[in-house]
Amino acid sequence: MSTPNDLAAASPLAGDADLSDKSSPFRRFFAKAWVRAMLALIIIFVLGCIFNANGTFFRWTPHRDMLRQTSVYGILACGMTMAILTGGIDLGVGSVLAAVAVPYSLFLMVHEWSAWIVVPICLVIGTACGAWNGFLIGRFKFQPFIATLAMMTFARGLAKTMSSSRKIMNVSYNEDGSIIYKTVFPDLTNWLNARILGNNIAVVTIIMFACMLLTYIILNKLTWGRYVYSVGGNEEASRLSGVPVLWTKILAYGFSGFCCAIAGICQAAQEYQGDPEAGMGYELNAIGMVVIGGTSLAGGRGGIGLTIIGVLTMGYLDKILSLNAVEEASRLMLTAAIIVIAVLFQSSRRK
Repeated sequence: MSTPNDLAAASPLAGDADLSDKSSPFRRFFAKAWVRAMLALIIIFVLGCIFNANGTFFRWTPHRDMLRQTSVYGILACGMTMAILTGGIDLGVGSVLAAVAVPYSLFLMVHEWSAWIVVPICLVIGTACGAWNGFLIGRFKFQPFIATLAMMTFARGLAKTMSSSRKIMNVSYNEDGSIIYKTVFPDLTNWLNARILGNNIAVVTIIMFACMLLTYIILNKLTWGRYVYSVGGNEEASRLSGVPVLWTKILAYGFSGFCCAIAGICQAAQEYQGDPEAGMGYELNAIGMVVIGGTSLAGGRGGIGLTIIGVLTMGYLDKILSLNAVEEASRLMLTAAIIVIAVLFQSSRRK
């Protein structure tokens, strides 16, 4: 009988096609998932050089801003990668982000609790939401689409309940009930909005790369990561080989919720408020980044390295369109078209 390690021995870039030795070297080279992902990124970058908005693209500022604007999506994409590798998906990441952004703002900005108390509470909220998804999927065999769709609705309702459907801002109240808008924000919020290294890179960008590094370590250095690939590749064979499928899914979706919590904190800090409507549609961006990178929606093939390429591809695409004053509606349609093309590449590779 196969061992768990045998089942999970595939490379993190196992999205590559299994072509025979008789295939041409050219075809085998372009059958690799990372090659196609890099090719897409290079094409987008070349378009940026061509449509450079009077040389703006050649300065560091738009690249720095692109990384900052993409950071929240990139953090969500780390958790989404884990969920998709198990053969599932997480549609609730945007709503869980809001369910974390609201208490962060409420406890830290309004009630002025210590950040050492608020941040752990937020991380627990996000992780618990994700772990519940994994429990439903692993224990009760819920379809990931259904379980996470329910969480998307529940978490959005939770955010609105905690905030009374209003934005939570940095305010206090007089004795007569009138609002005083504070001009001094908590130190953590100011730090998350700061730029370091000579004002060249945002703190939230560093946090995004830290989440990517953590995801890489889990998937490539820990037994848990090997179990994730194993379950996504063949769940039944993994179960028969002794892989703890239930706990693998709970931890995978719990990690997705953990990433949602980090993204929610960063989102609230950047906006200086907790908006119960925050994160709407973010799940589509996160899924798009993972898919464009080349991670298979069928599970078991891909990795965070491919997701990083997808994050940069979508980030540069949005930035280039923005620099050239392309309307938001057109940007959305173009992004959707690119996602469809990426999925078609995956389908043709499997065939």
